Amino acid sequence: MAKKKKLKKKLLHKYRLVVLNEDTFEERLAFKLTRLNVFVLGSLSAIFLVAITTVFIAFTPIREYIPGYSSSALQQQALELDFRTDSLLKVININDTYISSVKSVLRGEVSAVVINKDSIFKAAQADTEILNLNTSKADSILRAKVNNEDKYNLFDSATTVSDFVFFPPVNGPISSEFNANEKHFAVDIVIPKNTPVKATADGRVLFASWTSDASYVIIIDHGDELISVYKHNSSLTKTQGDFVKSREVIAISGSSGELSTGPHLHFELWNNGIPLNPTTFIDF
Repeated sequence: MAKKKKLKKKLLHKYRLVVLNEDTFEERLAFKLTRLNVFVLGSLSAIFLVAITTVFIAFTPIREYIPGYSSSALQQQALELDFRTDSLLKVININDTYISSVKSVLRGEVSAVVINKDSIFKAAQADTEILNLNTSKADSILRAKVNNEDKYNLFDSATTVSDFVFFPPVNGPISSEFNANEKHFAVDIVIPKNTPVKATADGRVLFASWTSDASYVIIIDHGDELISVYKHNSSLTKTQGDFVKSREVIAISGSSGELSTGPHLHFELWNNGIPLNPTTFIDF
């Protein structure tokens, strides 16, 4: 008890901090302090400094100057440059092959081949006489059936979203593939519970709420009639109307909802009302 009283006395013992004029020794400022006050004030100053530094790093462009940190915009530019570099390499290889062929011809390294034109014409004429080019009744019926089916095909392969660069919302094995015939217009990615779910691209939140069959659902509009859907989450970090950046955390994964079979993310991509296979554009 004596030690505690002694420690308490030391902490609460008052000191006077005086600021004097060096020439006249006039007292300009005076503060009454204790060791406890100095300790509390120093701790609060350190916490405030750490908080200010964290805010600057998290919400200002200064974070991009930190070694090892890269923003989603820089990563998107890196992916686009990688695609362009790959295309340029293919063009260079084609040009190299063409130039090599031209050099071989100019050097006379290509041997001449004598072709009997008359024999070619006779063979082609014989093949034409043998082949029956008239369409059969069964072939006509099949052609009409195929044209009629393609006329109302909702899953036209011409639908592309090549202008977008997508990031995987989560990484993990796919337990259920995209299957339009079975009306499963999504991929199910197996992930541990409470895994952060990230936006696949920049956009605005169209819908963010709880549903009985899919638990917490969030839908993001990326513009140009493209939307992404994230289902079976345990909680959401964004609300309707929020603007999000690519790879920004928008939800926490879970295993809830009547249609859930375990911890996973149900992810969909739609373009102009047409479901797209996410694995065509994203490597999970």
